[in-house]
Amino acid sequence: MKSALFTISIDDGHPLDLKIAELLKRYDIPATFYIPHQNSEGHPVLHTSALCELAKHFEIGSHTLDHKALTHLTDKQAWEQIIKGKQELEDRIGFAIQGFSYPLGEQNPVHRKMVQTAGFHYARTTNNLHLQTGDDCYALPTTVQFFPHQRQVLLRNYFKQGELSQRYPAFKICMNNACILDRVTHLFDYAMHEHQVFHLWCHSLDLEKYNLWSMLDIVCRHIAEKTQPEQRVTNFKLTQLMSSSPKSHESNTEFA
Repeated sequence: MKSALFTISIDDGHPLDLKIAELLKRYDIPATFYIPHQNSEGHPVLHTSALCELAKHFEIGSHTLDHKALTHLTDKQAWEQIIKGKQELEDRIGFAIQGFSYPLGEQNPVHRKMVQTAGFHYARTTNNLHLQTGDDCYALPTTVQFFPHQRQVLLRNYFKQGELSQRYPAFKICMNNACILDRVTHLFDYAMHEHQVFHLWCHSLDLEKYNLWSMLDIVCRHIAEKTQPEQRVTNFKLTQLMSSSPKSHESNTEFA
């Protein structure tokens, strides 16, 4: 991956996602919204009419049936969350979807195989501080979450996820910038200068809770000013540009 690219993804399908969508449309920024059919944590999810309107302008991906962490389930339960989540979402919007996001980012090789078997072309994790896509389209990493994490949280996460040398440039920039606005813009500028990939992700409910809307507006305006339209891509488009092609999808019912 030689081009400087930007992508953004939004998880959980909260009705406030429509507010993010309006902001992104204002700056001509494509995005991927990962939607569960319902949220077992009790948060509301977009109604079908609103979801269909969102799907006219942005990529829609699945976030399981009930937003349940796959590692907390049996293999059979995990398979049902993956395959039924895909089916319900496709029934609601009326066309096939390509992408999947692991709730809480939790997954293992068995889950990655399930996602592939279900017919998804890629899956996104919450692994952060990455400035490239990696070579596994079923474990797509991210760069940073739009969330005011304290430095000690970033430090703990950095060592927990490993790949320290690869993630160090992004980690250093994040540690040097306590403010989420400075953290994101400096990291974005570095990624673009180095012709790398910047993957921002967030939850609209967090933006509301921590009053981050104006900061996200500033970030989106900055991105629009610093990139050409072709540099702003959905998660699916990003995986299409990956140096290694996605693996073929085999017909398999071993998890049913």
